[in-house]
This record gives sequence, C-alpha cells and structure tokens, in this order.
Amino acid sequence: MTYLSGGESAAHPNRIDTSRPHPARMYDYFLGGKDNYEVDQRAAEEFMKAAPEVREGVLANRHFMHRAVRHVVAEGGVRQILDVGTGLPTEPNVHQIARAVAPETRVAYVDNDPIVSTHSSALSDDPDTAVVLADLRDPRAILDHPEVRAVIDFDRPVAVLLVAVLHFVSDAEDPEGIVATLRDALPAGSYLVLTHATGDVHEDRREDAAAVYKSATASMNLRPHAEVLDLFGDFTMVEPGLVRVTDWRPEEVRRPDAPPIGIYGAVARKDA
Repeated sequence: MTYLSGGESAAHPNRIDTSRPHPARMYDYFLGGKDNYEVDQRAAEEFMKAAPEVREGVLANRHFMHRAVRHVVAEGGVRQILDVGTGLPTEPNVHQIARAVAPETRVAYVDNDPIVSTHSSALSDDPDTAVVLADLRDPRAILDHPEVRAVIDFDRPVAVLLVAVLHFVSDAEDPEGIVATLRDALPAGSYLVLTHATGDVHEDRREDAAAVYKSATASMNLRPHAEVLDLFGDFTMVEPGLVRVTDWRPEEVRRPDAPPIGIYGAVARKDA
C-alpha cells in the first residue's frame, strides 16, 4: 500500500510531482546531485540566498549520520535500521556504512517521494534491504508495512533514523505523536538517531529561510533546542547529547572561519 503526501494524487500513486519543489530533491541539489528538477533548483537557489551556509549544513548533517550509524552498529550492536525520510541515494548510503562494520545489517528505507524509490530500484534484489514508498506522517502504516516487516524484526533492537525530516512536519501534524509512535514500537536496546533544523543559530534569517518552503510539498518548521529534545521522550542520550551536528563526536577539526550550522543532532537509546 502507498501512502501519499499532499502533493500527490491518489489516482496516480507513483506519479512524480514536478509542479512543486520537494524537500528530498532540494536536498539532493544542495549535495550537488542530479536527481532534481528545475522547480527544485529554483527553490534551492532561493533558500541559499536566505541561508548561504546550507550546502555546508547538509554535508555536516550527512557526516553526522555517518558517525551515528557507525556508532549504533559498532558500539550499540544494532543490526537493523529503519531509515525514514531517507531522501535520494547518496553514497555512501546507510546500508553501505552499516555493512562496512557488520555485513549482516538489514536496512529498510522509507520516503514519500516516488523518485526516491525509482532511483533505489537497484536495491530490489537485496533480501536484506527494502525501499518503501510511505509517509512519516502515518507512522503506524510504516511500522505495519509488509515490506518493512520483511526486513525489520521489531522484537529485536532497531535503530530508527529521522535525519533532516521532522522539520518538514508541521505542529498540526503532531511531530511528537509521530515520534512517540515509532519509539513505542521499539524494544529495549534500540536507538533513535535524529537531526532537526533550528532557528536558534540564525534567528535573523529564520523567517526568510522557512518562507522558501511554503510553495514546496512540505513546509519547513524550525524548532528550538527544547522542542527537539522533547522528541526523544525518555530515551537515554548518548554523549554529548543534543548538540549542533558539527559538535556530535566530530572526527575532524572545523576550519576557524566555518559558518555555524543550524541543525541539531543526537543519538539516544531505549533502555527499557
């Protein structure tokens, strides 16, 4: 079953909507990818005028994800990953990062843009990987999806990745309730890896940046540190807690003139 976002037609569940920019395709453009359309490029260029550091930001976010995945696999012992809002394939992908540590790791990718599943078709012959067209705003449907269930055993620890996706969920769509549904489905020993854009860092540009996404298939909802922290519920934070993605266990020293990145990130564990 396919679950659609607001920009897609129920009569054409696999239609790629090129009438409005999509966050996954804009993210691909920021990363220098080619799986995007003119409408995405225009919106991305407009966003870069409001937030010139965005390209460094998405790279920093991606590098955080690399470090977090290695942590949950190597130190947390997790062998199952549910990546929701995965975006377009960008190497190294989650399964490549995880399997470099533990080759038996199983990964389910979920996104609501049909172009993501189209470009991930090369993974279709991998029995330990699933690519599912579904929407974070219907978390129960993700958890119950037969293709997710074919790869993920929710009786064993799972790492759920919500990387740069929840800021596209509005308050009216209840992001706390969405994440709580996912957290509650996880057994002890599971992890939540989450990043979220914030206006705390560049408060003077917050409204201009968010305005670019008003014409997109999902709005951008920047949230302060306290609200992002609440999304982890009673999970135990892995040190150093919720910090800017550049400050979470960095492997390289940032150059002195690097711009501050307005994205928080953290990894947390379910202990009971």
